[in-house]
Amino acid sequence: MNAYWTIIDGIYNTSLSLFFFTLMFLMFIIGRKGWRAGNRYGGVSSIICGICFLIFGFYNSVFRFFPYPYNGFMMWWISIIFIITVIFALMIKRIIKKMENETLDYINTSDNDKKSSILRRYIKRMTKEDPYQDEISIKMELVRKGFHLMGFLILIAYYGLFLIPPLAKIVSDTVIIFINQVEPSYNLLWGAISDFPYSIGDFNAVIDLTMFALIASLVFAIISDLIRILWGPEYSIFNFLTKSMLRNKERNAAGPQIYIMTGFIFSYMLYMSGIIHISAFFAGILIACLSDAAAALIGRNFGKHKINLRNNEIKSIEGFIAGVTVAYIVGLFFVGPIYAIIGALIFFITDYFPAFTADNILNPIFIPIGIQVFIVLLGFPVGLI
Repeated sequence: MNAYWTIIDGIYNTSLSLFFFTLMFLMFIIGRKGWRAGNRYGGVSSIICGICFLIFGFYNSVFRFFPYPYNGFMMWWISIIFIITVIFALMIKRIIKKMENETLDYINTSDNDKKSSILRRYIKRMTKEDPYQDEISIKMELVRKGFHLMGFLILIAYYGLFLIPPLAKIVSDTVIIFINQVEPSYNLLWGAISDFPYSIGDFNAVIDLTMFALIASLVFAIISDLIRILWGPEYSIFNFLTKSMLRNKERNAAGPQIYIMTGFIFSYMLYMSGIIHISAFFAGILIACLSDAAAALIGRNFGKHKINLRNNEIKSIEGFIAGVTVAYIVGLFFVGPIYAIIGALIFFITDYFPAFTADNILNPIFIPIGIQVFIVLLGFPVGLI
């Protein structure tokens, strides 16, 4: 790589680190705001996210998340998402101002409600009543827990599905074929094609592009969530797409999707650094995803024996049994029967003894680390075989 493209590479990589440091700064502000507003759960959880972003920024500065040009691709993605979310917020602001200038009779007419645009109906729903609730509907609970399926998407991106190769490999090979077809344009925008870091079938591409997908997903969710917190829930395109599923825990604080994505990235970063086993990573994140969802849905629908937790949250014995059972089954598949017990036990502890911190960020970090510690201590084979 010649000197010019080396400088460009450095600019992109430094910009990505600064992006994480900016997120850190904003999360600290939001966490402090939430704490002062009485939302200790959201305040502490947001600050923990900020600490993770600080670590991400330093990691990228020293070790790099991506080689060039993928650090450039990520910065372009961040710019595009930022522009889209800001445009949406400005559109909402313009519509709100227009609605305020209209007469109350026009606004409250049912015929006009039916004829009004989707955005107008969304704004009315957001402003008619407080969108933050103590208890959300089963439908919205399913939407919230739907984000936990990200664990499966990561699994497919890394391992593939039966005869289908890893999605990250398919993407990498497709990009290589494409840039070879447009070589002159690529050379102009990104430098010599000979400096491209991957080859067809390169498994390093699978490792790096899985992280790329994780961070890209976080970018989409967090920029919109920052707008929700700083401007208001009606300005968030993410909130619009999910039809609002906000709880009081998210008032002046990040949403649960931010916590779980941050936890995923943190643990995957440890895998990329050689600190934890890939099976420990997948056992941890899928326990965090599926066990939490099982505990919440079973507890809500079939929980009859209630328990008051330390933070005054009410859960059920049936929910705990479902969550721990699913945790053990997931762990059994990925890391074997002994380490599965460790994963299930950590899940139980974080779920039953909640501090003022979201388990969505604790579980995907603590469970893989806990399993890895016992892999090192016990030295038993990892997995069923």
